[in-house]
Amino acid sequence: MELTVKIFKALSDQSRLRILKALQSKILCVCEIREMLSLANSTVSEHLRILKDAGFIIEEKAGKWVNYSIHPNPDDSRIVAILTRLDFWIDDDKIINKDKKLLKMIDRSILCCKN
Repeated sequence: MELTVKIFKALSDQSRLRILKALQSKILCVCEIREMLSLANSTVSEHLRILKDAGFIIEEKAGKWVNYSIHPNPDDSRIVAILTRLDFWIDDDKIINKDKKLLKMIDRSILCCKN
């Protein structure tokens, strides 16, 4: 039951749903996610921790960046089922579409050097 609660908690926040949809498009670092959500690094990090604890995402260090991506082989088949149906629930949402456009314009090598 504990994992089920973690899964539903991860899905119960708009920012976390936006992160999941963005990560379905491409691998992102905290700076890119922060820019997309307009939230503080600490808040973004907490959202990422919740998604990671539930098994939706993984992180991988690559040079100066920590990259986040959708977990390619989650232990729980419910995660796969949810991710494959996420488009059905929120793909045409105005905020999701705005995020997709913004992510195409974000250049991490410029953005991450600002901070």
